[in-house]
Amino acid sequence: MNSKNIKKSLNAKFDKWLESIDDKEVKKVIRANTIISGGALVSLLTGAEVHDYDVYFRTKEAVRKVSEYYVKKFNETHSTHAEVREKPDGKIVVFIQSKGVESEDDGQDNPFTEEVLPEEVDQKEAPVIEKPKYRPVYLTSNAITLSDKIQIVIRFWGEVEDIHKNYDFAHCTCSWSSWNDELMLPQKALECIINKELYYIGSKYPLCSIIRARKFIERGYTINAGQYLKMCLQLNELNLHDVETLKDQLVGVDSAYFNMAINAMEQKQQSDPEWKVDNSYLFEVINRIF
Repeated sequence: MNSKNIKKSLNAKFDKWLESIDDKEVKKVIRANTIISGGALVSLLTGAEVHDYDVYFRTKEAVRKVSEYYVKKFNETHSTHAEVREKPDGKIVVFIQSKGVESEDDGQDNPFTEEVLPEEVDQKEAPVIEKPKYRPVYLTSNAITLSDKIQIVIRFWGEVEDIHKNYDFAHCTCSWSSWNDELMLPQKALECIINKELYYIGSKYPLCSIIRARKFIERGYTINAGQYLKMCLQLNELNLHDVETLKDQLVGVDSAYFNMAINAMEQKQQSDPEWKVDNSYLFEVINRIF
């Protein structure tokens, strides 16, 4: 798809999303502050189906306002209460008591529960209820997933260049901004997309990047040893035995399963404040979950 058609496609998706919002102020904030970046742009460039649209915002105020809007929407139709909080370090998070994640499905296809529907319920006879478009369907501390392929990332915010400081691979750094309808297609990103090459540009989340590389390799991308070395050098600067550091690094990658591991460690620390994480314990927990 050429740049003209990519902009046309993104504008159409963006306008449909805006139409679903019933708060004028929230709609105004989204229109003036939205950045779409990541895999959606790669899919549009290559003619592949878009899995989801990763949405970011320019300001902290926009992140808070949009998060509060969708968390309120979620709470209106779910028993679990979620709320938007600001951490001491200034990060905006969605807080869900004792879970850390919440899904619209209330347990179906959810790794945290083994509940099933009673056998006497004939699901084929259940009435089909048309649900609203672009409704919040999944909450984590760092992201709000809407139906219809929109994922709102609240983990960080800023201008396009600030957002991409948190990215890892060059091919994901194409972007579109709502306030000026600008499509940015960096040369290095285009080269990597054409050649299906993983080029590591550095990230605040190197552990996440190492795990994410599997996904791209399965899609036919190649990576050389030098890129792995760059990720390992950054990873070496982190203390993964610190639960908060490990939690921060793992959010967003197979998050449901890794969240189980983090919860196990946090419970262990609560019961024994003197306990320290070590590799033997981590290996045991990982083996049980995976």
